[in-house]
Amino acid sequence: MAKLRKGDNVIVIAGKDKGKQGTVLAVKNDRIKVEGINIVTKHQKPNAATGAEGGIVKQEAFLHISNVAIFNAQTQKADRITYQFDDEGNKKRVYRSNGEVVATA
Repeated sequence: MAKLRKGDNVIVIAGKDKGKQGTVLAVKNDRIKVEGINIVTKHQKPNAATGAEGGIVKQEAFLHISNVAIFNAQTQKADRITYQFDDEGNKKRVYRSNGEVVATA
C-alpha cells in the first residue's frame, strides 16, 4: 500500500527530474503521476468518436513511487511517513522527522 496520496506535495529524489517538486495527480499500484514531472511526448492519432484532435502532445507519465518522497514544508526537505493513532483511535499519517500530522489535500 502506498503511503502517498493524490494531492500530496512530493519531491523527486532520483532520475532525470531529481530535485523538482510537484503535486501527486494519480497513484496506480507502485507508480505515481506528478504534476510537471516526467514529461513525455506522445504522438496522438485523431479520434472522431471522442472528438480528440491528433498531433504531438506533451503529458506527464507515471514514474516509480520509490523515486519520490513526500515534501515536508516545515523542514523544507524530503521526508518519510509513518502512521499513528490519535485519542479517538483514528489513524493519522505523520512525518517521521518531526512527528507532525501530514496535511491532507
